[in-house]
Amino acid sequence: MKNKKLSQDFIKELSGNKKEPAWMLALRLKALEHFENSSLPEWGPDLSGLNFQDICYYVKPVTSPQRTWKDVPEEIKKTFEHLGVPQAERYYLAGLGAQYESEMVYHNIKEEWGKVGVIFSDTDSALKEYPKFFKKYFGTVVPCSDNKFAALNTAVWSGGSFIYVPPGVNVTIPLQAYFRINTEKMGQFERTLIIADKNSIVTYVEGCTAPTYSTASLHSAVVEIIALEGARVRYFTIQNWSKNVYNLVTKRAVAHKDSIVEWIDGNIGSGVTMKYPAVILKENGARAQMLSIAVASSAGQVQDTGGKMIHLAPETSSRIISKSISSKGGDTHYRGLVKISKGAEGVKSFVQCDTLMLDGESKAGAYPVIDTREDKVNVSHEATVSKINEDELFYIMSRGIDKVTARTLVVNGFIEPFVKLLPMEFAVEMNRLIELEMTGSIG
Repeated sequence: MKNKKLSQDFIKELSGNKKEPAWMLALRLKALEHFENSSLPEWGPDLSGLNFQDICYYVKPVTSPQRTWKDVPEEIKKTFEHLGVPQAERYYLAGLGAQYESEMVYHNIKEEWGKVGVIFSDTDSALKEYPKFFKKYFGTVVPCSDNKFAALNTAVWSGGSFIYVPPGVNVTIPLQAYFRINTEKMGQFERTLIIADKNSIVTYVEGCTAPTYSTASLHSAVVEIIALEGARVRYFTIQNWSKNVYNLVTKRAVAHKDSIVEWIDGNIGSGVTMKYPAVILKENGARAQMLSIAVASSAGQVQDTGGKMIHLAPETSSRIISKSISSKGGDTHYRGLVKISKGAEGVKSFVQCDTLMLDGESKAGAYPVIDTREDKVNVSHEATVSKINEDELFYIMSRGIDKVTARTLVVNGFIEPFVKLLPMEFAVEMNRLIELEMTGSIG
């Protein structure tokens, strides 16, 4: 593409190259206007190092997403094979998508799920192949006017996953997408849209990595989830971006009558993360849970994470459990919101945020907000900030275990509520990532 800078001409060229319908181009241009007219957040981490005109907004690695792994270009295939992605599909997953730079390079779903009507596609293809679903739901959960980075994503989005699960279908094994930034000064702006129809069940897992460069890259994704009546959606994220990446994303779900939405969110990498998965509990009986872990293990690394639960209907319930670990000068912050509308009687909400600090150089903070307009509700919040307990270490070491191993066991026990919810193969990956991040922190 000729246009490198963010502009109307670039947006028109991007949309034209993708052969998009006119309504999508109009939405992109509207979003660009929102982006240009909005400012960076005045709270949270320092984002002054971001130069939006110095970012590459689109890199096309292949001509189209492949359905057969052997057809993926060799250089890209080697990258993902090194990460274990094709093996994951063969042994554990119902379907797999792999994104390299701005496009999905591979997308496939096992035949047994395709036969019952499950759609698992890259988002660009879904725009053309499933226009009825796409136009009905795209941008309804996260509108382009929501925040500066949602506007940017809507203007320049490329790649991501589109999932539709028909009524009553239970996808018993996970669908997975893997996102890789491999270019310096790269921006990745995938857009994921998940629609779980009535009484359906689906689990989606995403992983993210990038090599380290001397200049910053930007990851600014948007995820929209619609859980219709009686549906259940589980969304796992294991984010391990390199420390030069700004990870600034917007993830939100709408839960209809008697549906369940679960976010299981791991943030291990990136230099700066701002991520607050949210659920709008729109109709009676909807339930939501958000379980997250954030690890900041180097000076200057900031994990600003949390969750939001918006109760609009009676007899809805939510639960947020946030775990964070800061070491070697790292900085973790929990930022949460529970909002209960007038008339939403019988709401139950529980929030727990715990921080483990491994040294005197690191920082941690918690900024919980509870906004309730209804009296007949049950809302509770608790928070702790702690160091490794010397009595626990003494007890473990009295069993003949060395100090480094003992401290590692304490850290593993702290994050156990998060890890035990992961599918086995991803729990192993998470434990390895934590162990790698903690090297030198607990010795």
